[in-house]
Amino acid sequence: MVLIPGHELMDEAAMSRALIRISHEIVEHNDGLDNVAIIGIQKRGVPLAMRLRKLLEEIEGVKVPMGILDITFYRDDLSMLSAHPVVNGTDIPFDVNDKKIIL
Repeated sequence: MVLIPGHELMDEAAMSRALIRISHEIVEHNDGLDNVAIIGIQKRGVPLAMRLRKLLEEIEGVKVPMGILDITFYRDDLSMLSAHPVVNGTDIPFDVNDKKIIL
């Protein structure tokens, strides 16, 4: 991730270590993954959610429900995006009631 040209915040290895730590924290704070689901926010949050889901499934050996949320119309900078913003859609194929959602 680069915020200022020439200044890298995290390289690939650092991002991988951070996600592994986050995954273990999620498991520990929720006593497993029984009521946990992941929702990635369109666009760049979806690949991150997919990586996190994969790590969680490797740690616990169980499937973790995952969905995708498009917040395009709720952005405070919507008017600056485009006259015709691209909406990618929301897909949450599971019941969110009683789930602990990781965004």
